[in-house]
Amino acid sequence: MTAAVLYGREDVKIERVAIPSIAEDEVLVRVRVALMDGTDFKVWKQGFHARMIQPPALFGHELAGVVEEMGGAVNGGVHKGMRVLPSNSAPCNACFYCRKGQENLCEDLLFNNGAYAEYIRIPGRIVRQNMLEIPENISFTDAAMTEPLACVLRGIHETGIQPGDTVAVIGCGPIGLKFVRILSRRNVRVIAIGKRKSQIHAAERLGAIAAFDSAEMEKSLDRVRQLTGGARGADAVIEAVGRPQTWEWALHMVRKGGTVNLFAGCAKGTEVKVDPGLLHYSEITVKSTFHHTPRFMREALDTIARGEIRASDLINGEVPLAELPKAFEKMKNRNGELKTAVIP
Repeated sequence: MTAAVLYGREDVKIERVAIPSIAEDEVLVRVRVALMDGTDFKVWKQGFHARMIQPPALFGHELAGVVEEMGGAVNGGVHKGMRVLPSNSAPCNACFYCRKGQENLCEDLLFNNGAYAEYIRIPGRIVRQNMLEIPENISFTDAAMTEPLACVLRGIHETGIQPGDTVAVIGCGPIGLKFVRILSRRNVRVIAIGKRKSQIHAAERLGAIAAFDSAEMEKSLDRVRQLTGGARGADAVIEAVGRPQTWEWALHMVRKGGTVNLFAGCAKGTEVKVDPGLLHYSEITVKSTFHHTPRFMREALDTIARGEIRASDLINGEVPLAELPKAFEKMKNRNGELKTAVIP
């Protein structure tokens, strides 16, 4: 089969490799569509991910496809030809964190990669816990958005955002725009901060009441506050960039008693300046949301089924698998594409 293999920093090659063999509790899925995303882009740029993937390895994690083969021990209604959405991970359900209901922090969280290929092997733990059947009314491309959307929905839940709140979203890449779309559909006033005109226009199109250019951040901080009740600041701020400066901006946009979710992680070794008085005397809650859980994978697929978000909201590019390396180069050059579908 043809597949993308990650070898290191900015080094992914399209190669002919063997179709994966499967164990008794595993399935082989024929990939119908895979999606390029910010996580894979970061992995491509740095050449690895400490928890998710170590090169050389098959690459990619957002996909939808069809069951091609299944092991003899697979049950639960799985059958050949079934349209499925395999998650990229599954918890152990036995460690300290799983018992605490924090499956995303599982000490033995199993990750799976290989979406940029004609076929992908799905480990038994994912088959049992985190592989979902795609309803007939959902396209493969729509379904493939489920994994990142699950992370977004969990972020909204953990931040405690309620209808009627005003929320600032810093960063208008695919993840930030998912926050904009879902929150605006749920009667939340969203103010977006983007880096390029294309992102700002997309945020407005997806429901933001206002969108500002991060290049004019000093003015934008005041503008954000002016759009909140009593100019107090946003009830919550979602930081979806992952840089020290934007983390600091988030703390200055939120109201007293509000919540900042540092959703995007900074690079290892990064240092961020924080005013302790601002946190203490304003009683600001600061938290982060990492990854998803089986619960939110299911909620995300239900959200797509209800039509709250569609692939057409975000995906404005499509490439064959052979052009994947060029597509990553284009992402590096910031060509304005929001999200790209890869067709094996």
